[in-house]
Amino acid sequence: MPDNKPVGMKWESFADQRIREAQAEGQFENLPGFGQPIPGIDEPLDENWWIKNKLRNEGLTVIPPVLEARRDIERTRSEIVDIANELLVRRRLQELNDRIEKAIHSPIAGPPGGVMLLDVEQELIAWRAARDAKEIDVK
Repeated sequence: MPDNKPVGMKWESFADQRIREAQAEGQFENLPGFGQPIPGIDEPLDENWWIKNKLRNEGLTVIPPVLEARRDIERTRSEIVDIANELLVRRRLQELNDRIEKAIHSPIAGPPGGVMLLDVEQELIAWRAARDAKEIDVK
């Protein structure tokens, strides 16, 4: 069968003819999902269904930058406890503040309340106290 529609033939007739020929050749037999309900057919219409499906299939998640920044704050605070050099801690906190700044100004909306920049000096005081407590525990 030629792939091009013959001149003078309606598109609908041409498509019907191609489908009938494919059925006769058995091209529609044993297709995956044959006889099974269409997934999500009874769910409310969601215009982003395909994006959500792709993310789910790929095992990806998308969270607002503000929430990612909150998680980043917790992670950084727990990691800096093991750093012995104050200059490195200060640098890590400044890098964290840079990421928080980007999250604050991100066009992607997040939950109300957002996130605030860290006071590096206050964080260093807490770091010193945690480091001193850790040294006392070791002795």
